[in-house]
Amino acid sequence: MDANMPILASTSPTAVPWLSVIVLLPITGALLLPFLPEGESEKQSQLPRNLAISILLIDLLIMLFVFGRVFNPSEGGLQLVERANWLPFLGLEWSVGADGISAPLVLLSGLITFLSAAASWKVTQKSRLYFALLLVQASAQALVFLSQDFLLFFLAWELELVPVYLLIAIWGGKRRLYAATKFILYTALASLLILISGLALALSGDNFTLNISELANKNYEGSFGILCYLGFLIGFGVKLPIFPLHTWLPDAHGEANAPVSMLLAGVLLKMGGYALLRFNVQLLPEAHQILAPALIVIGIVNVIYGALNAFAQDNVKRRIACSSVSHMGFVLLGIGAIDALGISGAMLQMISHGLIAAAMFFITGSFYERTNTLSIPNMGGLAKILPITFAFFLTSSLASLALPGMSGFISEITVFLGITSQNDFTSIFRAITIVLAAIGLVLTPVYLLSMCRRVFFGPRIPAVSLTEDMNPRELVIGLSLLVPTLAIGFWPRIAIDLYESSTNLLADKLITNSLVVLNQGLTFG
Repeated sequence: MDANMPILASTSPTAVPWLSVIVLLPITGALLLPFLPEGESEKQSQLPRNLAISILLIDLLIMLFVFGRVFNPSEGGLQLVERANWLPFLGLEWSVGADGISAPLVLLSGLITFLSAAASWKVTQKSRLYFALLLVQASAQALVFLSQDFLLFFLAWELELVPVYLLIAIWGGKRRLYAATKFILYTALASLLILISGLALALSGDNFTLNISELANKNYEGSFGILCYLGFLIGFGVKLPIFPLHTWLPDAHGEANAPVSMLLAGVLLKMGGYALLRFNVQLLPEAHQILAPALIVIGIVNVIYGALNAFAQDNVKRRIACSSVSHMGFVLLGIGAIDALGISGAMLQMISHGLIAAAMFFITGSFYERTNTLSIPNMGGLAKILPITFAFFLTSSLASLALPGMSGFISEITVFLGITSQNDFTSIFRAITIVLAAIGLVLTPVYLLSMCRRVFFGPRIPAVSLTEDMNPRELVIGLSLLVPTLAIGFWPRIAIDLYESSTNLLADKLITNSLVVLNQGLTFG
């Protein structure tokens, strides 16, 4: 295979602009919400809520149709391509397309955003604005995963920051302004590095281009490629997040309401992992070969530090947030493994963690509505009065700690196998990586099961003795997240078949460049 061959070979566009419909439908609905009546009572807020939920449901159904019937997962290249001149004087092109790397994440974002809106059933304060922001967020997320023009990608990346900031700052907890400001500062500064790195790639060589497939054809050698790689790594690493750029995450989760936390954990963190695959690996394979061991080291730090930090948290949501830092470390390990199995594990980990983390934050919000506290020391005895809630929370915790038969186990074991099968690393490097990552796996059940014990067992809190359990709406939302988790655990091909051709194509290019790098006398580990 030619080392300069584009990973994404564009195919013919379809007659119906399906991807544009997926992107533009939610934001179009958001423009309608200001014209609806609004009030503070639940009855008066039903119309904005119901319209938003209906639009997101239609959008999700379109996604299921497109990626279930129109999209061909056996083709590794770009499909459903839609290109049109938008602002030619700025060099901005409306260019969207999907491959196996983007398709499952678009589906994940559609599902979680719809369920997040359904979980916002009791939001009455400024309901038109709230649900309009959710719809804008849905469009921005989809565009991030589908953009095939760097500038369009960057605009979508920036657009999704605004709704999240406002959702935390207006509907968050007591320290919501601090958490929202910290979030926007971290992500805005990171965006500057992303923009500089992307424009540097576009301006390099003889021809200027912002098209991602065309950028993948260029050669970025030496220190220039490494500097751009590091710029992307830091910029996207804030969103992943990687240590030590993660400190915004526990604050954001701690202050955001449960539906927004579902979006943060289920979708926003996956943008970081997706962008690393799309830009760092696809565009800069030679730099990735050189820096892959460093990526694995950072991943190990994430896994262990996130797990240890979770022990120190007495707030349920902050503990789950630190758990997310640990679990996203496995995404870094998979990407750093530079082989098809490792990248497959990284993709599966993003899908799995998106479902599991969203379920845990949703269920946490469910019992917060009943207890008005997230303080672990102030909770106890909930298993007897909330048995269904306890069953759901325990199931999601077992999935998170990688119990066999659930998606977390499949994704993490695939990452481990990807590292062990990589011959470019020395045996000692691989052995140390496996041992340290295993320590994180051992710590996970300790901090999760101890949280379950303290929250759901022990002395009963008198103030919540008459609390009712999950209602039918909450049961449907919980099952919508846990059923796919179990299905992937028992039959992982459901997810793997969707992205395998694309990850294999990406791995082939890495292998080709690995031979080039090795011929230059570079060694790893």
